[in-house]
Formats: sequence, structure tokens, C-alpha cells
Amino acid sequence: MKNTKNTKKFPIILVMGVSGCGKSYIGQKLAAQLKDAVFIEGDEYHPQKNIEKMQTGIPLNDEDRWPWLDELGRSAALKAKDQPVVISCSALKKSYRQKLRGYLSDFFTVYIQGSKEEILDRMKKRNHFMPPSLLDNQLDTLEEPLEEEGPLLVYPAFQGIENLWEILSQIL
Repeated sequence: MKNTKNTKKFPIILVMGVSGCGKSYIGQKLAAQLKDAVFIEGDEYHPQKNIEKMQTGIPLNDEDRWPWLDELGRSAALKAKDQPVVISCSALKKSYRQKLRGYLSDFFTVYIQGSKEEILDRMKKRNHFMPPSLLDNQLDTLEEPLEEEGPLLVYPAFQGIENLWEILSQIL
């Protein structure tokens, strides 16, 4: 594997959580606040077969996710060499976050945490390939990140971006 790790110290932020928690919205807003940052939507790196699988209500397994995480990690690492990067990605398991760290070295994790009811309600109102019927599987798969994995902020879903930016601007 080619070494594409971020050797400069541009901020890299991973916004993670289950489908429907608001990762993309928060990630886009954070990227807009960071000077010259690029936002990377993890969903855009799913191969078509993964999207079709989810659309039919079949949850992804590790074998489905590894190539997706490789592609996402490679792309993010290349972009992070020249600019700050904000990535939205479910990154449900510790092993998935470790896979991304293999490409990105260190990143700051913002874990968007919400109640099943709030997230399910949001999922029912949006147009996305991930159906609400897969939320239980996402919650069952989720291994909440721990501080031992690296810098971490747990942020409540649906709380708005203002407080999050205030907190991150003091950390980054």
C-alpha cells in the first residue's frame, strides 16, 4: 500500500455516527467554518453494489465496507496533504476508524449521538438510499468511539452547529 498519510498538520475531522444523525449537515457546516477546508461525503465513495444492497434493505457487512473505507481513506489522505479536511462517514466500528487512521494518521473525531427515535424520525423525512429499516442494524453494529482511540468530542444530534464550532475552535 502506497503511503498517503497526512504528513502536514492540517486539521482532519471525522464526523461519524449512524445513518440519519446529521453527519453530512454538520460536516458541511464545519468545513465551511475551517479556512480552505474541503468536505468529503463518505456516502459518495460507496460502490454501486453497496448502495443497491442498502436500498433493498440489506445491511452491509465488513466485506462490503472494507473497499469503501479504503477508497475513502486514500482520497481523504491525498486531499489532506494540501488543506484541512472534514469527512462524514458512519465509521461504526473501531476497526473501521482504525482503517481510516491507516491512511490519515491522526484525526479529530466528532461523534454525533442521538436517540433512536429522533434519528428514525429524521430518516423517514429524507430522501436517501439508506432506508429507515436499517437503523436497528446500524445501532447494533455501532461501537461508540473512546478517547483512547484519539481526540474525541461526543456531540448531541440535532443541537445545531453553533455550539459545536465554538467548542472545536478552541480545540483545533
